[in-house]
Amino acid sequence: MATTTLRNTCNHSRSLEFSVALAVAALTLCPASVRGGDVTSVSVDAASRVTKIYGAGGIRGLESYQTGILVSSSGHIITVLSTAIDSEAIDCVLDDGRRYMASLVGVDLRRELAVLKIDGDDLPHFKLSADSPRQVVGTRVLALSNLFGVAVGDERVSVQHGVIAAQIPLRARRGSHEAAYRGDVYILDCTTNNPGSPGGCLVTWQGLFIGMLGKELRSAQNGTWLSYAIPANELALGLEMILSGQTDQSLADQTQSLDFDLQSLGFILVPDLLDLTPPFVEAVTRDTFAAASGLQTDDLVVAVGNRTVTSQRGLRQELSRLIPGDPIQLSIIRDGSIVFVDLGVIPAIAEPTRKR
Repeated sequence: MATTTLRNTCNHSRSLEFSVALAVAALTLCPASVRGGDVTSVSVDAASRVTKIYGAGGIRGLESYQTGILVSSSGHIITVLSTAIDSEAIDCVLDDGRRYMASLVGVDLRRELAVLKIDGDDLPHFKLSADSPRQVVGTRVLALSNLFGVAVGDERVSVQHGVIAAQIPLRARRGSHEAAYRGDVYILDCTTNNPGSPGGCLVTWQGLFIGMLGKELRSAQNGTWLSYAIPANELALGLEMILSGQTDQSLADQTQSLDFDLQSLGFILVPDLLDLTPPFVEAVTRDTFAAASGLQTDDLVVAVGNRTVTSQRGLRQELSRLIPGDPIQLSIIRDGSIVFVDLGVIPAIAEPTRKR
């Protein structure tokens, strides 16, 4: 009796496994239907606008390949700024196997965005707009990229299914360096932080282009690797800046515009007469966080958090990297000793931060 029961149980288990296998096969062979088409046709259409990029690298763990996205019929390609494109010979392979040599048009350092150009004509492409709406959490997405460099000729790039798990400001690091981009990104629940994935394409299940896969990054808070994408409207702004011919001075002006307003924290520095004027405190405003924290006249600020500063410009730039909710912790030198000062957190709105 026990043997019969065990045999029936095993047969039921095999039957269940077989049914599951059939179900998986059916899902693989039959494309999922969504409004505006099916996932398979959307993937094929999006892949025709994605390129495989090969350049410098291949040593010390640096990948020599990544992904790019066609954004004009004449052959403009956006991708991430990396060592792979730091080469005189940048090889771009289209979905149909056509191969072009690309030139670097320009870069946006803040967004770590690069624009390449190939000599094409009437190429399939995505249209970028600074007015593109942001997608909501839970939106189903497809991530297309040449992960691990498995597509070399007319092979199609890899496609991953997922959803947008969150939309948050990027706060991450690459090795010991923090990411330059500090704006909002889409956090994805599919694993896109693979070699070759940076510069990949993110579309909705209806085929709407919504973002570009970012570099391999780890969270600055807990060390976990991030799978994220920069939204399309941010990419459009960077593309417009590059194509308009803004120079390095324009980038410097852009950085200058991000300088932090120290008076909002309740203190003023000595006049900035030189390029490297040290950040000495000249005055502290009453009834502010600076006054409440014990900051004093003639204090010399030497660090923001664990990042050293040596000039007033350096201090403002380090503070401008913080996002709402981040702690403002300064290290100062007073009477030959190092003193730690806590000024609270970055406010959610730009207004004077006064003691409550």
